[in-house]
Amino acid sequence: MSVDIEIILVFLILISALVLFISEVIRMDLVALLVLGALALTGLVSPTEAFSGFSNAAVITVWAMFILSEGLTRTGIANILGAQVLKVAGRNEVALITVIMLTSGSLSFFMNNIGVAALMLPVVMAVARRTETPPSILLMPMAFGTLLGGLTTLVGTPPNLLIAGALAQAGERSFGLFDYFGVGAGAMIVGILFFAFVGRLLLPRTDPTSSAQRSQRNLRAQYGLQESTFAMTVPAGSVLVGKTLSESRLGSAAGLLVIALERRNEVMTLPSRKTTLQAGDQLLVQGRVDRFEELRRWSELVIEREAPVMETLMTAQIQLAEVTVAEGCGLVKEPLSQADFRRRFNATVVAIRREDNVRRANLGQVPLRADDVLLVQGGEEMLEGLERNDEFSEVNTVTEQDLVSVYRLQERIFVFRVPQESSLDGATLGKSRLGDAFDFRLLAVFRNNALEVMPDLDEVIHGGDLLLIQGQPQDLDVLRGLQELDVGQVIPRNLNVFESDRLAMVEATLAPQSPLAGLRAGDVNFAEKYGLELSAILRADKTMRSDLDDQELQFGDALLFIGPRQKLVLLNDDADLLVLTPISAQVTDTRRAPLAAGIMLSVVVSVLLGLVPISVAAVVGASIMVLTRCLSMEQAYRAIEWRAVFLIAGMLPLGIAMQETGAARLLANSVMATLGDFGPWPVIMGLYGVTALATMIVPTAALVVLMSPIVLSACADMGIMPQTAMMAVAMAASASFTSPISHPANILVMGPGGYRFFDYIKLGVPLTLVVFVTVMLLLPVFWPITPVPDPAALIAPVSGQ
Repeated sequence: MSVDIEIILVFLILISALVLFISEVIRMDLVALLVLGALALTGLVSPTEAFSGFSNAAVITVWAMFILSEGLTRTGIANILGAQVLKVAGRNEVALITVIMLTSGSLSFFMNNIGVAALMLPVVMAVARRTETPPSILLMPMAFGTLLGGLTTLVGTPPNLLIAGALAQAGERSFGLFDYFGVGAGAMIVGILFFAFVGRLLLPRTDPTSSAQRSQRNLRAQYGLQESTFAMTVPAGSVLVGKTLSESRLGSAAGLLVIALERRNEVMTLPSRKTTLQAGDQLLVQGRVDRFEELRRWSELVIEREAPVMETLMTAQIQLAEVTVAEGCGLVKEPLSQADFRRRFNATVVAIRREDNVRRANLGQVPLRADDVLLVQGGEEMLEGLERNDEFSEVNTVTEQDLVSVYRLQERIFVFRVPQESSLDGATLGKSRLGDAFDFRLLAVFRNNALEVMPDLDEVIHGGDLLLIQGQPQDLDVLRGLQELDVGQVIPRNLNVFESDRLAMVEATLAPQSPLAGLRAGDVNFAEKYGLELSAILRADKTMRSDLDDQELQFGDALLFIGPRQKLVLLNDDADLLVLTPISAQVTDTRRAPLAAGIMLSVVVSVLLGLVPISVAAVVGASIMVLTRCLSMEQAYRAIEWRAVFLIAGMLPLGIAMQETGAARLLANSVMATLGDFGPWPVIMGLYGVTALATMIVPTAALVVLMSPIVLSACADMGIMPQTAMMAVAMAASASFTSPISHPANILVMGPGGYRFFDYIKLGVPLTLVVFVTVMLLLPVFWPITPVPDPAALIAPVSGQ
C-alpha cells in the first residue's frame, strides 16, 4: 500500500470518528473500538499495535486511579477533608467560592475529578442550604475547581497521563508526578481568583428563599408542586367505584400522580395502582389541572347510537394493514404517540404485535422496538404512502380472519353528537390526548350533510357535529367516570400529608456512571424499586411535572422523589443516584480512613522516589485498597469508568497510525506553514487554541491522542524539545470549561444548579482565556523552549580528549 493511500485512509478514519463523536449517533467508546478495528483491518497498524492501548501504562494508571479515588471516598477521608476545609468559609460569598474551589481542586490532585465532583455535590448543596446561598453560585465553581485541580499532577486527569505516555513512547523525556504542578497550580490559583472576584458576577442568581434553602416546603415551591396539587372526591354511584386506580386511567390518561387517598378518616400515602376506589374516597393528586379539565370536556359528547350501517360504509373507505418497524427507525425506543404517528404517516395504530403477544390498549405507554408489527388504519392512500417509507421494512394487507384470530378486536364504531352549546366547540381531537389516553380513533366527521373520512387531527369541531369514533365501550365508561369526579382546589387538612410529615421529598441526580441515563423513567419503575414516586424533573431551567414515565433520564437532571421518610433514606445507598437533599445524613464508616490515606500516600511517595513506575504503583495501591477492605471488589469494578478506558485504548492506535504513515507530519507541516514563520511560541499558542476549541466537541482523552503526534512532529520541524508544547496541549485539553458536554463534572451540576447551556459559554470562555494567558506566561518560567541538542556537539568533548 502506497504512503499516500495510507495517509488518505488515516484521514478518512479520523474524519469519520470526529463526525461520530460530534453527532453522538454512536456512543463514544463504541466509536473508539470501531476505529481500532478499521485500523487493523486496513493494515495501517499491526494486530499487536491495534491492541497495545489496553496494555498502555497510561490506560492502566487511569483505571487504577479510579479505584484509589473510590477507596478514599468509601472510607470517608475525602468527606473529612472537605468538611474541615469548608468550616473556615463562613457565609461570605467570595470566601465560600474560594474555599469550595480550593477544596475540590486540592482533592483533584490525586483523586479522579469526576469522583471529586460527585463527592462534593451533596456537600456544596448542604452549604448552600445552611448559608442561604443559591446553589447556582456555588456548583459551577465547584465543578470548574475539580478541572483546575486536575491540571496540577500527572494523575489529576487522563489527558496528563496520555501526554506523558506519548512522550515516553516517542523516546522523549516524559513528565513526572509533579512536573505539571508549576504551570497547573498557577492556572488553578488565577482561575479561582477570577471566579471569586469576576466570574461570580456572571453566574445566574436565583432567590435564595426559593431555591437555596431547600426545605420541604421550598422544594415544592421550586418545582411548582403547590400550584399543581389538588384534591378530588369519588362520588357515590360513580362508574369508577370498584375500579382500581390503574383502571381509572388517572395516571395514564389524565397524567395525574395520586399522592394520597383518604377513606373513612384513614390516609394511605402513595396508594398502589391496584387499590380499588370506593364511594367517598378523597384523593390528593398532582398534575396539570388544565390538561385534566381538557380531557373531561370530552365526556360532554352524547352517544346517539352504535352504527352498523356506518361501520359497513367505513369498511369500504378505510383500510387496515400490518407494518413492521425497521432497524434504525426513528420510532424505536420511543413511546407511541398516536397524534404524531397520524401526522407523519396518515394512519392510526390499532394494535401492536410483538412476537406472539398482541397489545390492543394503552398503546401510548409502549416504547416501540425493531421488528414490532403495527396494525394500522387509514384512508385509501395510506398503503401507498407506507410502502414508500423507509421506517418500515414490510407492509402487508390484513384479512378479516386475521382481525378476529390474531388481533381479537372487539371495538365498535359509535356515533357521538357534539351539543350545540358545548364547550368543545372550537376544540381539536389532536390536542385532547383522547387517542393516547383511551385509544379512541376519529374515523369521520359528519357535518352539513357531508361525511369527511379520516379528517386531519387539527380539524376544528363545532356544535352539532356527528363524530364517528372507534373504540372500546369500557373506555367510554372511564371517561364518564372522570367527568363525575368532584375537583376542589382547597386541600382538606387530613390530606395535607406533607405538613403532617407522612410524606417527604428528596432531590437527587444521576451519578456520573449511572446506567439509568438514557432509560425512560417508566422503565426504571421507581415505585416498584423503592416504593417512591418520581414527582418532577428539573432539566436546565425547565420543570416537568406530567407524563414523566415517557421522559428519558439524562445526566444533569434533578429528580424530585416523594415517599415515606424511611424509604427515601434508601436512596442514600443507591450508587446510581446522588442525593442532593438527604432526609438523614449518610453514615460513613471512617475507621479505615487513615489506612486509605496511608495507601494513597505510599503510592505518591514511591513514584516521587522513582522506586516504581506510576502504573505499577497505582495497580498495587488499588489492590491493597481492596485487600484491606477499604472497598469491595464489586465496588472497585463499579468505580472504573469503563467507557473512558475503552475510549482511550481504542483511540491510541490511531495516534500510532498517524505517526507511522506520516499523517501527523502532514498536519504539522500545515501548522508550520501557517504559523512557523512567527517562531515557536505562536505555533504553541496555535496548538493550544485548536485543542481548547476542540474540547467543545471531541472527548478530551481522544483529543489528546490525536494531538500528540501532531505536536511531536511540529516540534521536530522547529528543532525544539517537545515538552513545552506538550505541556501546553495538556493544559488546553484538561481545561474543559466551555460547554456542559466538555466534561462529566460540568453535566453533573447542570440540573441541580439550574444552569443553561449558555451559562457555560458565558463563564467558560472568559475562564478559558484567563487560563490560556496564565499558561503562556508560566510556560517560559517552568518549561522554557529548549533546542534539540546537536549530536555533533554532544560528541565533540569526547573526541578532544
